[in-house]
Formats: sequence, structure tokens, C-alpha cells
Amino acid sequence: MTGEARTVSTMSWEKETREIEARRQLAQQQGGDDGIARQHAKGRLTIRERIDALVDPHSFDEIGRGAGAPEHGPNGELTGFTPANFVLGFARIDGRRVVVGGEDFTIKGGSPSPAGLRKSVYTEDLALQYKLPLVRLHEGAGGSVGGSGGPSLPAPVFAPSRFRSVAQTLKQVPVASAALGAVAGLPAARLVASHFSVMSESTAQILVAGPKVVERAMGEKRSKEELGGAAVHTRNGTVDNGAPDEPATLEQIRQFLSFMPDNVHHLAPVRACDDPADRAEDMLLDIVPRERRRAYDMRRVIHAVVDQNSFFEIGRGYGRSQITGLARLNGQPVGVWGNDCRQLAGSMTADGAQKAQRFIDLCETFHIPIVALVDEPGFMIGSKAEQEATIRHGARTVLAAASSTVPWASVMVRRSFGVAQAAHYGPEAYILAWPSAESGPLPVEGGVAVAFHREIAAAADPEARRRELEEQLAQRQSPFPRAEALAVHELIDPRETRPMLCRWIDRVQPLLPNLLPPQSG
Repeated sequence: MTGEARTVSTMSWEKETREIEARRQLAQQQGGDDGIARQHAKGRLTIRERIDALVDPHSFDEIGRGAGAPEHGPNGELTGFTPANFVLGFARIDGRRVVVGGEDFTIKGGSPSPAGLRKSVYTEDLALQYKLPLVRLHEGAGGSVGGSGGPSLPAPVFAPSRFRSVAQTLKQVPVASAALGAVAGLPAARLVASHFSVMSESTAQILVAGPKVVERAMGEKRSKEELGGAAVHTRNGTVDNGAPDEPATLEQIRQFLSFMPDNVHHLAPVRACDDPADRAEDMLLDIVPRERRRAYDMRRVIHAVVDQNSFFEIGRGYGRSQITGLARLNGQPVGVWGNDCRQLAGSMTADGAQKAQRFIDLCETFHIPIVALVDEPGFMIGSKAEQEATIRHGARTVLAAASSTVPWASVMVRRSFGVAQAAHYGPEAYILAWPSAESGPLPVEGGVAVAFHREIAAAADPEARRRELEEQLAQRQSPFPRAEALAVHELIDPRETRPMLCRWIDRVQPLLPNLLPPQSG
């Protein structure tokens, strides 16, 4: 028996399994105590802490724990192990499976090691293979002129583009990214190649190149915050949203994904709703002032119409005349687009048009019906608008709406004028109008100024004549003739908006499966 026991021991793989466990333990130490302490001293979590804070408890199933660079002693024994500085795996968020990954800033400042780069590139491949939402948690730089620390060759000419899978994920699965520290180079490009991106306002910067490179190349001396802080990028549309800190940033990722399907072959999840579908808000009756030049709060309209506490706004800091976000109607996810008449009267600017087009594309990709609350005076005018190519960007938005296949419901809250109004009505849209609605080729004020300028100038009291003409023409833009001509589906009491929209969403839900792409094969 003793001889047999010795034979089994000789045949055992215990030594190797002990080394596997040792490597795993060393990988969990990331950049070591000092590296982790430096990360915490700057108010930032490590990548493993971020993943734990984002996903359901104990749900993270890591891929590639053994990827990295081992160190061996003279007798071949393992003396150290530097893990790949990218952490990747499967997890669950609110019970739903996702792929999640991010740079480990405690090792080489997140600049990719050879194994780290491979894991980073593999992230999109995994999401595509398993058709799962992808979450990227970014803090790190791209390549370094000093190299990756190991032997490497340039990619062969026949190698597929590493960006091909990045593009394919955007067509197949929801992609949400967060900037949680300094993000530059390749990680910055991955960050913005997302359906939803958010940055921590207290810890993150997004940079094409850092301050030293900028100063050397451009002679421009700026801090990371001045070059790429939240004050810059939440206003120019580089990222969709800002959040005060890392926990709030991760919570926005969770909120966004709650509206999304797993992939384009599925529909967005419908939740049980205890908000009555027939809820009617009295405040809607007088929220739009009778004085047409006075503004009101469109976000109050949105919150009054959709399921309570369900509105998740996307892109509030840029394209500010347009409001876009996700919400629910009787539990069904919908995209919501409204005009903010407190910003440039709600007119469509170049950046507002780009924001709206991107939002329409998001809803179209994931088969989410769109609700438009319309108060559109037209494209922004003036020299700045011309310099920004407003008409080009606006026309693209109009065409995106015209080409969409998802159901639309458009509520004419107040103004609906010019070419820009066409962007708010998808094909076969269900159209409701409030009594405050007015529509036509031009707003009354601009139309009167153009068509009657001689008559006004010749009047004994030009200002009084102008007001008289505006009042006369405003009557022609009333919604009642539109309703009489079946140019809208219904002219409604504003308090009926939610009940009417909930009945509409109930009607269109059976149509949504027809939007799903056919399964391959």
C-alpha cells in the first residue's frame, strides 16, 4: 500500500496546481499594496472594486485569470507574477448576464501590457459570441513609445482590424462605457464607441493626448482637467452624461441597461407597472402659456406623461434645445424626445440635430418605440448656425426619422414648423395635438415679418399692425382645422396624454417582434 501511495504521489499534478493557485493569488494583488494605495489616495477605486460595485454580488466570473508575465527563480520556481492589466469576465446586473471589463490602472497606469491588450481586444469578441450587453470601465492610456515591456512585432498585413469587432458590437448588443479616471488613446476611442457613455465628474478626464504631449506638439500648456474634464466633454457631446462620482457613474450604467434588450434579436424588457395607465395630470391643462413667447418646462410634461420615476435623460449637457432619454409607458421601454423651449426656443441646432439623430439610431437599433413631444420652431438661424452647418446636420436627422421602422407617437404640444418639424414624425406616426398646438411652414412672427414687411412699414402704427397680422395668422395655425381634416389622429385635452399614449403602446407592442432581425442560419 505504501508503494502504491508513493506511485500516486509521483503521478500527481499537485505542484502545478499549487502554482496555478499562487498565480491567481498574485493576480488578485493587482499592482501591489503601493499601487492600490495610490489609486485610493486619488479618490478612485481599483478595477476589481469597480466591477464588484457594478454587478450583482458574487456574480463575476473572470476570464483569463492566468494571463500575465511570470517570474521564475534559477530552479524554475515561480517567484512573482504580474497579471495582465485588463480585467475581463461575465457577470450579472439585476440578474441579467453581461460582459464587463476594464483597465487596471495600478499596473503601468493602464497602458496595455501584451496580455492586457489581448484581453481588451477580446472583450468585444466575447460580447458578440455570447450576444450579451458589453460594459467597459475605462481608466488608462493607449500605447507607449517605450513599448509594452515585452517582445512584440507589428501586426501582419493580413490581421483583421481590431476595430472591426468594436463596430460590430454597436450593431448587435448594447454597449455602455464609463470614464472613471484619465482615459486616453485607444481606451478613449473605445469609450466613445458606445451606445451610452458617462464620466465621473470628480475623477475622470478624456484625452486624445495628455498635457505633456500637447505642450510638446502644440505649445499649449493645459492641465488634464482643462483639456478633457467633465466641463468640456459633457457639453460637447463626447460623452452622454456626467455623474458626480464613481458610484453615481456606475448607477447610470445600470439604469441605461435596464431599458435595453440583451441584443438586437430580443426586445427590451417590459416591467410590471403600478402607475395607472389612465392617470391624468391636471397641471398639464395650463402648463403651456397662452402667451406664445413665454417658455415652460418640457421636462415636467415628460415626467407627467411617462411611468413615474422612469425617465432617464441622456445628453442633458449638450444639444440643450433637444431633450432625449429613455422611459417607460405602462412598463414598456420607450425613447422620449422633446424640445426645451427654454433653450434657444427649442430650435434645432447643429449639435441638437446630431444628438437627436444618434438617439433615433439607438431606438432603431434596439427596436424601442419613440414618443416625440413636439415644440419645434424650426432650424436655428443666424451666422453661427450657418457656420455650424445646421442644415446639413438637421437634414440628416430628418432622414433618420423618415427611414426609421420603430413605432412613433408624436404629441404636438405647441409649435411644429419648417423642415425641422419633419424629424419629429416617423413613418405612420400616431399624432396627437393639444389645443395649444400651432403648425405651418414658418412661425407666425417670422412669416409676418417676411410676407408683410411693406404693409407694416406703411402703417400709421407699424407695431400695432404687426401684432394684428400675427393674431390673424395665428388663427390659421390652430389645431382644430387639422383635426377636422384628419391631419392628426386626435385633438386631445392635455390631461389625456398619458392614457392615450398607454393605449397606443398597448396597440403597438404586438408589432415589435416583427422588427427583430432574422436569426442567421
